[in-house]
Amino acid sequence: MSQSPISAQYPIGIPDAQIIRSDAQAIEVAHRVAAFLLEGDAERDRTRQVPSEVVDVFSNSGLWGITVPKVFGGAEVSYATLAEVIAIISAADASLGQIPQNHYCLLEDIRLQGTYDQKRFFFGLALKGNRFANALSETGGKNVQDIQTRIRREGDAHVINGRKGYCTGSLYAHWLAVLAVDEDDKAQLAFVPRGSEGLVIVDDWSSIGQRNTSSGTVLAQDLRVPATNLFPTYRSYESPTLAGPFAQITTAAIDAGIARAALRDTIAFVRDHARPWIDAGVEKASEDPLTIIQVGNMGIRLEAAEALLERAGKVMDAARPAPDEDNVAAASVAVAKAKVLTTEIAIEASNKLFELGGTRSTLARHNHDRHWRNARVHTLHDPVRWKYHVVGNWLLNGVKPPRHDWS
Repeated sequence: MSQSPISAQYPIGIPDAQIIRSDAQAIEVAHRVAAFLLEGDAERDRTRQVPSEVVDVFSNSGLWGITVPKVFGGAEVSYATLAEVIAIISAADASLGQIPQNHYCLLEDIRLQGTYDQKRFFFGLALKGNRFANALSETGGKNVQDIQTRIRREGDAHVINGRKGYCTGSLYAHWLAVLAVDEDDKAQLAFVPRGSEGLVIVDDWSSIGQRNTSSGTVLAQDLRVPATNLFPTYRSYESPTLAGPFAQITTAAIDAGIARAALRDTIAFVRDHARPWIDAGVEKASEDPLTIIQVGNMGIRLEAAEALLERAGKVMDAARPAPDEDNVAAASVAVAKAKVLTTEIAIEASNKLFELGGTRSTLARHNHDRHWRNARVHTLHDPVRWKYHVVGNWLLNGVKPPRHDWS
């Protein structure tokens, strides 16, 4: 495998982002960016190509810096606002809604485990429009926590060797965060500029959905990292923090956005193109009583999912000033409930589009299948069946959710 030629479209330059100052401004900007992204969503999915200027408009909007703490010049928006921003963008383009998801998670890692100087430096980069991508997961191993990438000290630096997969946003990034295990079997997070020697980005993401997330392979081959760029991420799970529910709520927000997109296009297609069933005795599909019932059901279930998503954000917001065993567990359970409904409505709404739209809704020119493909792929991030287990075990037995990014 070789380094992707596509990565040349996204050179490491000097970004120039605006700075968002409040939650209200973040929501307003998200709607404006979403309107811009929606225009070319279907075509970008069809061609698997995202012009660099589209990504620049997104990141330079200031949305990628909205979680930076106020003390470092950011808006430090609420978790509820962040979830809504992600959902708004994902409803316009689910792939582009996902690419900053790990960027936000990495900013949370910096907030939790960074020194003052590290925070000042990396938060400053984020506010200027720098894009961070992950090189965390691996496609091998017995489970998602079986990390084989190693980091060892060598002189005044550290050296990383390993192979990473599902590296969302890697082609668009200015910096990548590589997860590796040190000599003491502790997880360390290393931030490296994308052009670093020994860092190879491979454009091999070929999933049926979320086609433009750039979630391919990253290779670390004797990759040298200064100690100042290392974060002891293992500490985020040794004591109660919101790292786990943070990762989960951002994932749930993407699914909510996919559901919004599917329902939006279902309503438009039924109104403008679909035909009523012969036994309905009506002139338009939008007057078909069984279609009306189905759309009403989806609208209610989507609103319920969104309400749980917002509530989960508020539970996290309440825990942020002083996270402890109880309020972090409550946040994880609240996010798990939202994740169940956002997963299920994303899959259902993207499937119902074809049932209610009829055969003509499957024509390639509409590219409506992107919603189902996106929902089906993204909701595989972690099995929602275990969310039912988390909630049930909490209610029945008072068992707190485990501490990791998947709960």
